[in-house]
Amino acid sequence: MRKSSYIFLLISFLSFSALGNDVCQILSGAKIIAQDDKNTYLGKLTNPYDSDSILNEYGTYGSEYNALSVFNEYGEFGSEYNQYSATNSYSSEPPMIIKDKKIIGYLSANKSMQNSISPSLVKALCADEL
Repeated sequence: MRKSSYIFLLISFLSFSALGNDVCQILSGAKIIAQDDKNTYLGKLTNPYDSDSILNEYGTYGSEYNALSVFNEYGEFGSEYNQYSATNSYSSEPPMIIKDKKIIGYLSANKSMQNSISPSLVKALCADEL
């Protein structure tokens, strides 16, 4: 590989890293609320040591085994088939991301949905940043 290729890769990585930091700062402290008829609380976007954090894999909202976790593939909010799920690629009613009492986006694997970010991307970008 040429020197210019290495420089391009480094700049690309640094730009992506900076973008990731910006995303995590925007999401920091936001609550995740389902669009079901109860507006079920699904945790918040904080550091992985917070018991309410979706990034805490041992907590209620980050565990792959808890019914209220967006990472539980068999649960209502993590199933790829449920209409309120963050991992359903076709959902038009995924969980809302709420900060300062305003909807700032949606936690969704639906690539067609505007103002959305997938749960796996949040986990990858922000697990060490929040």
